[in-house]
Amino acid sequence: MDFTLSDQQQAFVDMAADFAAEELAPFALDWDQTKHFPVDTLKKAGGLGLGAICVADDVGGSGLGRLDTALIIEALATGCPTVAAYISIHNMCATMIDRYGTPEQREAHLPALATMEALASYCLTEPGCGSDAAALKTRAVREGDDYVLTGQKQFISGAGASALYLVMARTGEDGPKGISAFLVPGDTKGLTFGANEKKMGWNAQPTRAVMMDGVRVPAANRLGAEGDGFRIAMSGLDGGRLNIAAASLGGAQAAFDKAVAYMKDRKAFGKPIAEFQALQFALADMATDLEAARTFLWRAASALDDKAPNATTLCAMAKRLVTDRCFDVANRALQLHGGYGYLAEYGIEKVVRDLRVHQILEGTNEIMRVIVARSVIGA
Repeated sequence: MDFTLSDQQQAFVDMAADFAAEELAPFALDWDQTKHFPVDTLKKAGGLGLGAICVADDVGGSGLGRLDTALIIEALATGCPTVAAYISIHNMCATMIDRYGTPEQREAHLPALATMEALASYCLTEPGCGSDAAALKTRAVREGDDYVLTGQKQFISGAGASALYLVMARTGEDGPKGISAFLVPGDTKGLTFGANEKKMGWNAQPTRAVMMDGVRVPAANRLGAEGDGFRIAMSGLDGGRLNIAAASLGGAQAAFDKAVAYMKDRKAFGKPIAEFQALQFALADMATDLEAARTFLWRAASALDDKAPNATTLCAMAKRLVTDRCFDVANRALQLHGGYGYLAEYGIEKVVRDLRVHQILEGTNEIMRVIVARSVIGA
């Protein structure tokens, strides 16, 4: 494997990093404190091709791969992990429509998603079904040429602001084989939203419950065949797990860079604290953890690009390792700032709060261990 980025890859990494530095980082603290969802900034990202990174170019996508996407999300997250993570979720929805949608569905939805003039939300988790996603209760009942959806989804990023909701609902038997996927427009009658949740982090994107009370959608809005929904949902999560790991990596790298700069400037006992060997060793460990996380992320992303038989396992491994390591790096960066790291104006505590949820969503890290363990023992 060649670990050197191609000229094309370096170009779009530089583009994403410039966007992060100019359009995200200067505003990230204010967005966090005011709980502002920067829709206009997302449209600017869409104008750069960041709304449908892995989607084919015939419907406005950028036609890039999973490794390319991970590189871009990491660069965006150096400016704001929360916004980068939402872009990741939006892209996951767009990629699933591109992969499993009919020509009519692709034409109807993907051009607007690609520019981020329309935003998308992924609706799998329910109040009583998080890690046990196959036990979801939301139902879709066939009535002639329509399906009628009833149920509730929980912890939905972008809910209330998105124009399109990719909803998993039960059309048949209990378990994964009875689940189907549906494209539900945001203005559909009977679709309502809960209050914006008060969260530890991720304040620059809304998180709400999504309620469906007799939501009627045409059968043509079903994504894939009846019973394919769980398989579609899980395939989308392979890429989503890589992207959320990439968002952790970008956030942790930004926190690390802030810590290095602070330590060169901050003096104690008559010299910069960067000259103390104990703290140098801390930086060495953090730098090593970041590089190990990045290398593993690239390995897993390459496997998914290559459709390797162990790609799902590697994606789970990467999500678990990268999000754990990167949260630890960000937390240590805060410690190296001393009391100043605890202050909002330095930006470190926001990164720590934002990265904490990455160990929970897109499948908890405990579930990642379940996936890996099953592959090890052949279960």
